[in-house]
Amino acid sequence: MLNIPSPTGEYAVGTFTHTIYTDREEILAPGSKRVVPVRVYYPVTKESVEGMSKAKYMSREMAEALKKSMHAPINYDKSDAAGENVSNCYENAPAIDGKRFPLIMFNHGLSSFREANSFLCIELASHGYVVIVVTHPYDSALTELDDGTKIAMHKNSTKKQYEPFLPGAFSVLKLTATKGTDKELADKFDVIQNKYCKYIQSRVDEWMKDTLSAVDYAKENLNNIIDFSYGIGATGHSLGGATAYMLCLYNNDFVCGANLDGALFGNNKDKILRKPFAQFSCKTNLKAETRPYIDHTKPVFGVLFQKMQHISFSDMKHMIPIKAIVGKLDPDLAHEYVCKIHLELFDSYLKKTKDHPELKGCEMITIKEYQPDTAE
Repeated sequence: MLNIPSPTGEYAVGTFTHTIYTDREEILAPGSKRVVPVRVYYPVTKESVEGMSKAKYMSREMAEALKKSMHAPINYDKSDAAGENVSNCYENAPAIDGKRFPLIMFNHGLSSFREANSFLCIELASHGYVVIVVTHPYDSALTELDDGTKIAMHKNSTKKQYEPFLPGAFSVLKLTATKGTDKELADKFDVIQNKYCKYIQSRVDEWMKDTLSAVDYAKENLNNIIDFSYGIGATGHSLGGATAYMLCLYNNDFVCGANLDGALFGNNKDKILRKPFAQFSCKTNLKAETRPYIDHTKPVFGVLFQKMQHISFSDMKHMIPIKAIVGKLDPDLAHEYVCKIHLELFDSYLKKTKDHPELKGCEMITIKEYQPDTAE
C-alpha cells in the first residue's frame, strides 16, 4: 500500500462508519432484512487532528477478500507492520462547529468494497464536501458491519452478470469492436443487457434503494455537517457509476453526477438526462457507456483515459503492480485527473462556485463536452 496520495484541499478529513438497518426484505438472503453500512468522509480543520492517528485503510479480513475478488496482492501483515495500512483521514475527528457542506453520494463497484475509492472521496472532502460511501452487502467483496458482523459476497453475484454467461460475455466483447453513433451503440448495449443481464439490472435497482436509505439517514442525523440546500451530487465506480447515472435520471434530490467507467445497466433507454454529468471511460468499455451523450438537456462531459484499465478507476491502481490488470497509465496522473474533473464538476454544479467547469485534458486523457441536444 505504497504511494497513497495526500489530499490537496484546505481541510483535513474526518471519517466514521454507520450501519443502517432497513425494513426491506433482503433478496439475496431470504428471511432477513437489508442492511446498508456507510462510511462518511467530512471536512475538519487541520488543527483539530494534530496528534491524532490516521484511520486504518482495511481489515485483515478485507485484505483476504480482495485477494479473491480483485486479485489484489496485498501482504496485510507486512503493510500493517510498516505503517502503510492507513488512510489520509481521522476516525471521529471533531466536526467544524457551525459549518456545513454539500453532500456527494458514492457507490463502489460490483465485487469491490466500501473504501475502494477512498483516495478520491478523501480528496473531495478536503475541498469542502461531505462524501457518503454506500456499501452493498452480498455484492461487495466483503461487507463489514459496525457490530463486527461480516457478510461475504454472494456466490452468484459475479457469476450471474451474464445469463447464460458465455453468449452474454461474447455479445459484450463483440460490442467493443462495433462501429456506430452514440445512440446506435447505446441501443445495442440495451439489447444485450435486456437479453443477458436481468440480474445486474435488478441489482442497480437495489443499489439505488440502498443509496436513498443512506440519504434518509443523512437527512435525519447529519444536518450539523451537511447543507442540503445545494441538492446532492452522485458518483461511483463501475456498477456504482451506473447507479449514479440512474439516480440523476430518476431522483430530483440529485443535481449532477459522474460515472467512473460503468457500463450503463438499468432502465435508461429513451430517458432524458436533465442534470450535468461526467462519463469517465477506458477504451475497453467506451462503447458500453454512450447513453449519457444522447437525450440530455444539460452539459455532459466525456472523459477518455488511454492506457487505463477498468479497475484503475479505483484505489487499486496504486496497489496492484501488474500492468495487465491496472493499465500502463501512471497512477498518480490518473488520480490527479479523476479528482480534478470531479472537483470542477461539483464546484460548478453542486457548490456553484463556478459558472462552468474548466476542463483540460493531456496527451493521455481527452475530454469532450456534449452540448444539450434536447430542449427543456
